[in-house]
Amino acid sequence: MKHFFSFYIFASVFLYQVYGNHDNIMNGMSATAPGDIIIGGLFPIHESVNITIAEDGRETRTCNRFNTARLVQSLMMVQMVEEVNRRHELGNLSLGYHILDSCSDVTTALEQSLAFMRRGSGEGEDSSMDGAELPSPPVLAVIGGYHSEISIAVARQLNLEHIPQISYGSTSGLLSDKNRFPNFMRTVPEDDHQARAIVQILKEQNWTWVGVVTTDGDYGRYALDRLQHHAAENNICLAFTSILPDVLSDYNLKGRIKATVKSIIDNPNVKVIVSFAKPDHMMYLFNSLLQDWRGRGKVWVASDNWSESRRVLRNWTLSDAGTIIGVTLKSANTSKLLQYLSNLDVNPDDHKNNTFLHRFLQEHGEKQQGLGYKQSVGLEVAQKASSTQGELGMRLDRVKRDKPVKPSDSANEMLKKKIYPYAVLSVGLAVRAVAQAVADLCVNRDCKTSQRLQPWELRGALRTAMFHMDGQYYTFDKRGDLNTGYDVILWRQISPTFVDVHDIIAYYSIQNKKLTFTSGQDFVNLTEEVVSRCSNSCAPGFRRQSAVGQPVCCYECVPCPENYFSSDTDSAVCRHCDTDTHYSRMGSASCTRKKTVFLGWENTYCIILLAFTALAAALTLVAGIIFIVYWNTPVVRASVGPISLLLLLSLLGTFVSVVFFGGRPTRWQCQARQILFGLSFTLCVSCILVKSCKIVFAFEFDPSVQRVLKKLYKPYIIIAVCISLQVVICGLWLALQSPRPKWELLKNKEERLFKCDERSFGAFGAMLSYIGLLALIGFVFAFKGRKLPHSYNEAKFITFGMLIYFICWIIFGPVYANVKGLYSPAVEMGVILISAFGILFCHFLPKCYIILFKQEANTESAFQQDIRSYSMGEMLVEGGAHQLSPPLGSGGHQNLALEMETPASNSVPDQRSATGPSLSDFPDSKPRPTEQLNEYILKNSRKQLKKYSSFPA
Repeated sequence: MKHFFSFYIFASVFLYQVYGNHDNIMNGMSATAPGDIIIGGLFPIHESVNITIAEDGRETRTCNRFNTARLVQSLMMVQMVEEVNRRHELGNLSLGYHILDSCSDVTTALEQSLAFMRRGSGEGEDSSMDGAELPSPPVLAVIGGYHSEISIAVARQLNLEHIPQISYGSTSGLLSDKNRFPNFMRTVPEDDHQARAIVQILKEQNWTWVGVVTTDGDYGRYALDRLQHHAAENNICLAFTSILPDVLSDYNLKGRIKATVKSIIDNPNVKVIVSFAKPDHMMYLFNSLLQDWRGRGKVWVASDNWSESRRVLRNWTLSDAGTIIGVTLKSANTSKLLQYLSNLDVNPDDHKNNTFLHRFLQEHGEKQQGLGYKQSVGLEVAQKASSTQGELGMRLDRVKRDKPVKPSDSANEMLKKKIYPYAVLSVGLAVRAVAQAVADLCVNRDCKTSQRLQPWELRGALRTAMFHMDGQYYTFDKRGDLNTGYDVILWRQISPTFVDVHDIIAYYSIQNKKLTFTSGQDFVNLTEEVVSRCSNSCAPGFRRQSAVGQPVCCYECVPCPENYFSSDTDSAVCRHCDTDTHYSRMGSASCTRKKTVFLGWENTYCIILLAFTALAAALTLVAGIIFIVYWNTPVVRASVGPISLLLLLSLLGTFVSVVFFGGRPTRWQCQARQILFGLSFTLCVSCILVKSCKIVFAFEFDPSVQRVLKKLYKPYIIIAVCISLQVVICGLWLALQSPRPKWELLKNKEERLFKCDERSFGAFGAMLSYIGLLALIGFVFAFKGRKLPHSYNEAKFITFGMLIYFICWIIFGPVYANVKGLYSPAVEMGVILISAFGILFCHFLPKCYIILFKQEANTESAFQQDIRSYSMGEMLVEGGAHQLSPPLGSGGHQNLALEMETPASNSVPDQRSATGPSLSDFPDSKPRPTEQLNEYILKNSRKQLKKYSSFPA
């Protein structure tokens, strides 16, 4: 390292001896112009300082690395001051300037700024006099410096005299602290806004894994801090952070550059690098990095520090470096400055008041006279010397011995090529701000003689001044900042030797915090395939899951579980589907609407049940027609014809209710199906109850009881009462919690069931329980009368029908509770059909069969014979029929009871059985007990028939 610095000093001195002194500007160089109001200027016209220590220990500081672009920036201040004076914007006042060189060094800048604080009473006074003897400082405001580290140091020094300072390039946020820097203002935004703009660029391109290069100064540290803050808010991670020494002469610079190169090469996934470094640092970094092919082709996001410094490429091309996107301060119209530089007198002797410009023009004139070859040889010698010491981190230009330097452009053209448009605005606004503040203060006072301005007065006026440039008005905010915004530029290789660094592709508005592209198609073409990510993108249907111990940008892609989805790339979370209406499989990018299912008419089970329903309805109608056609026959009359028709009508309503259990549910359909079934089946059971009661009452009770029952037995009133109670139950159900359609989730997550919800299972249970109660009463009566006369006895069929009903509905309960889903309505449909079919077949099928196919049994005599058989059977049981039966002999007859049972059982009436056995049938004419029995049975049969017929129909 010692050899490196020894050789660097030797090379600098050698170059100075070979081709001139413009890289060795000594103290005392300045640019001055007289005026009533003097403005100081501090510009980094040289980029570094060499320090030599003599044998006596004295330190000598020499500025080197002359920067033509910074000279042009100082000329911007000169041009603006001259324009204010030419337009007489301050009336009889004139502006003057005193511009010094900071040499990009804090110590040098502090030494130079002392000149702004020396007191003097006017032009021509001895500046060596003691400052305490003079009343006021000659400089009322200072424009500069450019680097934040220099502005921070100089601001503290100028605070001693309350001299306001307006920087045209210092962007560190530390300077916005008015408690520490009360006199500092700037015409550029602070770096927090620049960090936001850079993050917006990264976010726009979805670059989440980036590297950062910065310098170890106030500017670099603050910019890095703000970038880390805003990057974290936008899920952008910094793969590595390289901090280079702020001073080029630092002995750690070479090692830090090597470490930075290693970090870039060792992170192949990092395709984008953000740099807040200074131009010289970037020049040395590129010179080392681009020698390795793995370091080429990156995307560089440049801060305003070097975004327009094309010299960082040195002998490399833009294609070697990759793509360079620059964030630069807002630009201004450069036409006036171009005109000023075009008209600039290139005679050095005419610019002795501006030693910077004088020396530049002098050096340029010597080159034009052929000293370019001397410069070439000097560089070659220096390069040979560098090779003996090992390769430097800061390489000198490689110059071929056999290729002399071409004549350079004219001085005017060279200066115009070094114009930075952003500096035209920021330097110009600084001068305009001072001029407007002076105008505001001196509008009603004599600032030229007796009421001269003081620095603290100017500071207050600057805070409230509203100044304009290029037709737009500006004012400082409460922190002394001017938030003009940023331009985003894209470097373009125009020719093999020229790179355009001023092509604006986007604007960043500080007020809106929004990045707006203007002509970004080329930018998109260059960067659309650039992927700078720690992990590959997670496709829709997946979510990011951070790897253990890794930054948030390094993650795994985990598929979304069932019923979750992610529709965006790199989604952080999977969103939940509305499972009531949608579903999704694992790894889905969207939710799919569930298929709506219900027991539709096209369903096979529904078709079968509806077919049976249609058959039952048809049989019901046929039975009704048969009964109407044979209305006056004994079978119909014995079945109580009107009630039978009412029973058939109720059965028909029951079958119709089954239809409402199929198809897409609607509100009225859900209400109609249960209510129609409940009322119609209640009517059906009520009719059966009335019929079973009539049979039992007619044949089972003694005459006194029957007379009472006959008065109480009002069949239609009983039916009306029974049905009215069911109406009350159903009415309350509809009024309080009526059935309605409802969506139900199924085990098959791709479907959802649309079904009728009874809502109130208490009301539903009450309706069914009431029907069951009526059926139970009817069943008890029917069971009691199961042995009554065959022709009149429906009790056995009622009993059987009710048994079918009970079995069906007892099974229905647990089945209905366990069968969920599509076929739940089909269970109830099946139970209703079976119950109704049982009643239909048990009540009407035997009677229709007798009416149609056993017409001999459908006569009054057959019914009377049946009653006689029943009566005789009763008497045989009660009186001991075995004592009345005659013994069988060779010529005797059969038992009379069996003889009378035969016609009834065969349903074949004959004259003898109809009238009873006569006395002539016996061997003797003397009356016997059998004749008395026959006469009793005939009389009893007519009596029973009369009693049965006397009950209301």
